[in-house]
Amino acid sequence: MRAIELLRGAWQSSARSLGVFFRDVGRGMLEISHNTLALVGLAAVAVLAFGIGRADLRQQAEVVALEWLQDRHEAREQAAGNMLAAVSEPEAVSRATAADLSALPREQLAVAQWIARRYRVAPEPIAALVREAWTIGQRAGLDPTLILAIMAIESGFNPFAQSPVGAQGLMQVMTRVHDDKYEAFGGTHAAFDPITNLRVGVQVLKECIARAGSLQEGLRHYVGAALLEHDGGYVARVLGEQLHLRAVADGKRVPVNAPAVIAGTPEPAATAGGGREPAPAAPAPDGAQPAPGERVALLR
Repeated sequence: MRAIELLRGAWQSSARSLGVFFRDVGRGMLEISHNTLALVGLAAVAVLAFGIGRADLRQQAEVVALEWLQDRHEAREQAAGNMLAAVSEPEAVSRATAADLSALPREQLAVAQWIARRYRVAPEPIAALVREAWTIGQRAGLDPTLILAIMAIESGFNPFAQSPVGAQGLMQVMTRVHDDKYEAFGGTHAAFDPITNLRVGVQVLKECIARAGSLQEGLRHYVGAALLEHDGGYVARVLGEQLHLRAVADGKRVPVNAPAVIAGTPEPAATAGGGREPAPAAPAPDGAQPAPGERVALLR
């Protein structure tokens, strides 16, 4: 019995010693942790205070943070399958042929809105073409409504129109014939830039009128019918559309489905070999857009 009591006492003494040891170790670790956290906190406060006092460090931190946020945003967009996040181009709007309607003078605004409704095209690109027609028309000494009327009859305001014989763009200029005129605009691909095609077409028209000696004969030259008996009604359609546009510019009310052919003009007739094909019909009474003209703007 005496031995058992001695063993039990020894076990209890050892247990108490171990308990004291682990309690002391735990308290020591806790003290160390508290002191370490305090030191880390003090260091963070010191760094923050130093950074606040340095404008360059603040700016660098902001840049890094913004880049990190942007990278995360793009990563989320790409993960969601948004292809535009990888091909976005904020400067692309500078290539668009468009103008603010509110920036146009009254007569130009009226013409742009009327053309947009008549030919079922967006008003902003038409506004840019109308503005350019007024600018280049003044420089060339031509009525801007005449320029717009030719675009209407030639292409229906389709800048990518092409005839079977190679006339291209808004004014249906024969690019391979007038390739020299596109050199100032970087090459013949500029034929599909609406503003460039307009400018080149006006130059061709001006040369045709100067060569023929009158507006009507100049239009016959422009359409390639100078040596033919009939122009297929082309001149009548252009001048008829110009009358409508001039009336709209003057503030008069013209229905958008008004016929483009001048009353009393002969019906279009087939041309002989070597001339341009007849101009397309004017917009139908319901306002439908005409097919692109099959024309060759040749100087004969």
